[in-house]
Amino acid sequence: MPKAAGDAKLLIQSLSKAYAATPTNLKIIDLYVVFAVATAVVQVVYMGVVGSFPFNSFLSGVLSCIGTAVLAVCLRIQVNKDNKEFKDLAPERAFADFVLCNLVLHLVIMNFLG
Repeated sequence: MPKAAGDAKLLIQSLSKAYAATPTNLKIIDLYVVFAVATAVVQVVYMGVVGSFPFNSFLSGVLSCIGTAVLAVCLRIQVNKDNKEFKDLAPERAFADFVLCNLVLHLVIMNFLG
């Protein structure tokens, strides 16, 4: 086996071992981020295949997915117990901020639709 392939396998094993120790609530947020990004990718592929006639709708959908993913990453950073910067922030407060920011984001997206 080439050295690069062995190093890659070792790296993947160490990452999976470290990720196994991640709390369940952070794994759920990670899954939500992956879903949001995958939805954006599907929209871009669909636009490439079918066309982008209502371009504002396409932009709104993609920006909604990417904006939601970014806000979820911010939620993950705030909820993570290992992050010392947000140790005084309650998880309920972080989730309330996430919901409020999502509400504002989607109000702007709906306004952009026209």
